[in-house]
Amino acid sequence: MTPNTPTHPIAMVDLEAQYQKIKPQLDQAIQQVIDSTQFINGPQVGQFARNLAQYLGAGKVIPCANGTDALQIALMALGLKPGDEVITVPFTFVATAEVIALLGLKPVFVDVHPDTFVIDENKIEEAITSRSRCIIPVHLFGQGANMEAIMRIAQKHNLYVVEDNAQAIGADYRFADGRTQKFGTIGHIGCTSFFPSKNLGAYGDAGALFTNDEALGEEISLIVNHGMKVRYYYDSIGVNSRLDTLQAVILDVKLPHLDEYNAARQAAAARYDRAFSGLRGVTVPKVAPYSNHVYHQYTLTLEEGRDRLKDHLQGAGIPTGVYYPVPLHVQKAYRGYGYKEGDFPVSESLAHKVLSLPMHSELGGEVQDYIIEQTIKGLSL
Repeated sequence: MTPNTPTHPIAMVDLEAQYQKIKPQLDQAIQQVIDSTQFINGPQVGQFARNLAQYLGAGKVIPCANGTDALQIALMALGLKPGDEVITVPFTFVATAEVIALLGLKPVFVDVHPDTFVIDENKIEEAITSRSRCIIPVHLFGQGANMEAIMRIAQKHNLYVVEDNAQAIGADYRFADGRTQKFGTIGHIGCTSFFPSKNLGAYGDAGALFTNDEALGEEISLIVNHGMKVRYYYDSIGVNSRLDTLQAVILDVKLPHLDEYNAARQAAAARYDRAFSGLRGVTVPKVAPYSNHVYHQYTLTLEEGRDRLKDHLQGAGIPTGVYYPVPLHVQKAYRGYGYKEGDFPVSESLAHKVLSLPMHSELGGEVQDYIIEQTIKGLSL
């Protein structure tokens, strides 16, 4: 063991350290729910929704059970029909395409930018057909897609836009005129996940949808609760996807800290950048000119030796992640949509080159020094 080796296991996301900083408030909020026994649809769910709407500048926030449900409910609310086409990316977590397929819609893939990992807006129009109904840009790893360009395309072709904002909550889009707006609030509907490792994470599954369209907000509110506004009277075909009260209070305690959490991630990312920028064959995450970055992941792109570095870090007690090892268009489950290897070369190349290092709001000091030291050592092997 070298002098710099941390004495405690290194985590990709240190939820325990984060919890200890807000333990009294969290414990009190959780106990209040237990004492009230209002575990489903307690008043704190609505309170969290209002507070999140205020933070985001969204007209309405509708909490739900998880981020995958949020995406499915968004497409249900838009009234899409089987066979309608939804444009998205193959370089993403499966939920984005999964919900499209589950609803009998057709996923149509578009490649991503090699440096920001988000949808290449310049390739969207060539994927549009007479059956196209919606675009789902994925705001990946902590920064977003070029929403101004995407909204122009959507307006031109009369398409909906559903933002998959599971990894970039709190990030800002900068319009050409200098205005800023939170990602997730620019399209017709925004969706997010509060999976525990997210920048704003629950202590279980949780999610939400955002919209500035009052009619869509009403329809989403119906769908998440069995299509029901008045108990036992069903106005829409819905699902059971409520956010439970315990998760709502946990998120409401953490929400005022979100900007602080994101700033801590940005500071850790800047430290990584200083260490790795200029190393041969290594590209640090690019920050798009229209977006800031809240670093849900810190992802290096390596021209060669990705797996060798991964193995070295594992041996040094440092966890890493490969997000994502196989693009969706060549996955077994999605072969029936007519795609083949070679169709999306950027996504396929990234799958062999990306490696995510530990990144969380408590990262810093000797632990990060050790990660940096071992990463540089592994790159020289």
